[in-house]
Amino acid sequence: MKTKIEGLLATALDALRDQLPQDIALEARVERARDPRHGDLATNAALMLAKPAGRNPRELAELIVAQLPASELVESVSIAGPGFINFRLSKLAFEQEIAAVLEQGAGYGHSSTGAGRRVLVEFVSANPTGPLHVGHGRHAAYGDSVANLLEATGHAVHREYYVNDAGRQMDILAASVWLRYLEALGESFAFPANGYRGGYVQPIADRLVAEAHHSLLRPAAEVFAGLPPDAPEGDKDEYIDAVVARMRELLGEDDYRKVHKLGLDEILADIRNDLEEFGVTHDEWFSERSLTELGLVAECIDRLKADGHAYERDGALWFRASALGDEKDRVVVRDNGQATYIASDIAYHLNKRQRGYAQLLDILGADHHGYVARVRAGLEAMGEPGDSLEVRLVQFAVLYRGGEKVQMSTRSGEFVTLRELREEVGNDAARLFYVLRSNDQHLDFDLELAKSRSNENPVYYIQYAHARVRSVFRQATEKGLDWKPAQGVAALAALDSEHERALMATLGRFPEAVELAAANRAPQNVVHYLRELAQEFHTWYNAETFLVDDATVRAGRLALAEAARQVIANGLALVGVSAPESM
Repeated sequence: MKTKIEGLLATALDALRDQLPQDIALEARVERARDPRHGDLATNAALMLAKPAGRNPRELAELIVAQLPASELVESVSIAGPGFINFRLSKLAFEQEIAAVLEQGAGYGHSSTGAGRRVLVEFVSANPTGPLHVGHGRHAAYGDSVANLLEATGHAVHREYYVNDAGRQMDILAASVWLRYLEALGESFAFPANGYRGGYVQPIADRLVAEAHHSLLRPAAEVFAGLPPDAPEGDKDEYIDAVVARMRELLGEDDYRKVHKLGLDEILADIRNDLEEFGVTHDEWFSERSLTELGLVAECIDRLKADGHAYERDGALWFRASALGDEKDRVVVRDNGQATYIASDIAYHLNKRQRGYAQLLDILGADHHGYVARVRAGLEAMGEPGDSLEVRLVQFAVLYRGGEKVQMSTRSGEFVTLRELREEVGNDAARLFYVLRSNDQHLDFDLELAKSRSNENPVYYIQYAHARVRSVFRQATEKGLDWKPAQGVAALAALDSEHERALMATLGRFPEAVELAAANRAPQNVVHYLRELAQEFHTWYNAETFLVDDATVRAGRLALAEAARQVIANGLALVGVSAPESM
C-alpha cells in the first residue's frame, strides 16, 4: 500500500515539475502517519520542497494535493499543520492487501530492494576451544535473523564462520587435551590454572587414548621439570605457555599437530551440530590458518610495505593505521618475526572482497569496539573502500533463573552451554528471546518466562495466534464448511468491524516492517510487530465468532484469519521460530 501511495505522490510531483526549480530533487516518500486519527499514511514532501522552491509549504501542499490522481485506494486526503499531507486509505485498499497476502503466501513481505547486492555475513566465529555458551547463542540468533532479513529484501547473502584455528588459545586447548590424556594413562599432577578445565575436554582425551594408545605418553616429571611456577605463586599465562612449549618439544611437531587437530575437529563438530540443531547453518567455515598457508597474510604485509603503509620500529613492523582513521598505528609483525592477528584480520577481509562481496557485515562481541577502525584502515590500505565493512556488536546475554543470575565462565568449565539452554526452554523460545532487544543492549534472559505458557511470554503469545487459526480451520472442516481463498477475498467487503479494519491495517504494514528491520539490522522490530499483530488478532478472535451461519461473513473472516496466520508464519520464519499447528 505504501508503495502505491508513493506512486500517486510521484505522479503529482512530476505534474508540478514546470512550476518548481529544475535542480530540485522531487522525492516521493510516504511514511506511516504518527497519529492514526489523521490518516494511515503521510508525507512531508511539501515541507522538504518549500525552502529550495521558495514557496510557502502549506500552499505547496495544496498544489500537490490538487495534482494527485484519483484512486479507489484513497478514501480522503487532508493537509495538517504547516504542510503535512495525510492519506486515509479506503477499505478496498486493505482488502487488496489481504488478497496479496493470500496470493503470495510465504513470499509476502519479501522484496527486491537489495537488488542482488552480495553481502557476506560473518557471525558466531567463536574460538573452537569449547562448546558454545549462551552468549554465543545470542550471536547465532541475531546473525541468522539479520541474514534472513537481508535475503528477504533481495540481497545475495553468504553466511560465514571464521574458524580461529591458529594462535595461542588453540595451543592451550591442545595442551589441555594432552594433559587429560596423560591423566587417563595414570600420570598425576596439578592441572594448570590457565588450562581448559571443562568436562568437555575429557571425551576428547579419551578418544586420543583410543587412537594413540601409549605413543604420546610422557612422564609427568619430564613434562613439568624446570617450568616456572603456576598461579597463585607465579604467572598463570607464563606457566601455560611453558607447558605448551614443553609439549611441542617432547612430542615433536607432527605428533603435536595430531593432538591439536583432534581437539579442533572434535569441538568444531560439536559447534556445527549445536548450531544446526538451533536452525543456524553457515555456507562456509573459513580457516584462519589457511590465510597463512595460502600466503594471504604475507601478501598483505608485502603490499603494506610496498605502498608505504608500513614502517619498522624496535624490530617490529608497524602499520600506519592512524593515517587512515585508526586511533593509533598497529604492529603487524612482531620483533620475533610472527605476524599478529591484525595482519590476519586485514588479509581475511581483503579475501572477502576478492571473493566478490560488495558488503562485509561482521557480527562481533561487544569487546570488539576498537576493531572497526583498524580493519577499515587495513581495507583502505589494500585499495578497498573502508565503508564496505559494517560491524554490528552484540552485547552480553545474562541468564536469570528464579530471579538469580546464572554465573558463566568458559575457562573454569562452570558455564551454561547453548545446548543446555535449548534443552531447557526449547529452540523457539531461545531464538525469539535472543532477538527481543537490540543487539547493542544487554539482554536479561528470563528462563522461567521463556518456559511459561502465558500471554506474558512473547513466543507463546505469537505462536498461539497461529495455532488458533489452524484450530478454527480444523473446526470448519469437522463441520463440513468449505472455504477457498478466492471466495474469502470476495467476501472481505462484508467485514466492517473496528477490530477487522485494525487487523487489516496492521497486516498491511508487514512488508514495511521487514524492510525497516533489514535496513537497520534490527530483527527485534519484527518481533515487536508480531506481538502487535498477535494482540490485534487475539482481540478480534475474542470479540467475534468466525464460523457464523452467514456464509459471506464466515468466508471473509476466514480469509482475514488465514492472512493473519500467514503473516505470523512469515514473520516467525525470519527470526528462526516455528509456527505450530496446535498448542
